Amino acid sequence: MKDKIISFLESDLLEKYLLGATTGEETARVERYIVMYPEVRKNFEELQENLEIFARLHTMRSPEGLKAKILQRIRSQDLGRKKFRRFAVAASVAAFLFAGSSYFFWDQNKNLKNENTIVNNRIQNLEADMKQQLEDVRNQFIVLNNPQTKKFYVNGNEKAKDLKAVAYVNPVKKLSYINVRSLPNLPQDKVYQMWAEVNGEMVNLGIIKKIEDRDRLLPLPYGKNAISYITIEPTGGNDSPTVQNIVANISY
Repeated sequence: MKDKIISFLESDLLEKYLLGATTGEETARVERYIVMYPEVRKNFEELQENLEIFARLHTMRSPEGLKAKILQRIRSQDLGRKKFRRFAVAASVAAFLFAGSSYFFWDQNKNLKNENTIVNNRIQNLEADMKQQLEDVRNQFIVLNNPQTKKFYVNGNEKAKDLKAVAYVNPVKKLSYINVRSLPNLPQDKVYQMWAEVNGEMVNLGIIKKIEDRDRLLPLPYGKNAISYITIEPTGGNDSPTVQNIVANISY
């Protein structure tokens, strides 16, 4: 596990994330590591502070009195026509450079402020996600360790004989979860999708992806006399369950 964290920190994913340059998959990975590993979170916070310091250092103005010094130097020169014209051209160039440098620093400052806003927004979203994840973990702990929790074993029908799942329902806390432990393989154009019928309303719980964590709990909407279904649907999922393709159901 330590090697995994070191490898992650040695990559440039945190820097890319701070600058908003990560892909969707990279963003999810970075945010997951920040939540799970204190070392990663510490490095993230340090990088954020460094970015803010960098922004402050580069929020520069052109040196005060620069334009006045240029004009004074011109006035102190020979006022002959030829020299005057030469210095007038120099003053125009200097003024142009002065305006250009001012615009450059203004533009740099604006870009850094925009990047800082993006970083702050991402941090706020991350904190909200962390709170939600912590709340979900707390609820899972309650459900799994409360003696009033009911356990329901779910098996697939003839269309998915190897499908195995366990549902946990706590009527006191009004919390319910399902752990899908085994899913038979499907053709590439088919997926498993989960549904729940609660208080007369059909709720789409989304596609069940390939099982990588056999202990993962998926939330179920709680309701009295609720029913949950697992169906086979076309790739991408469906807006409503295909009744003839129900492979498992559970009343809870």
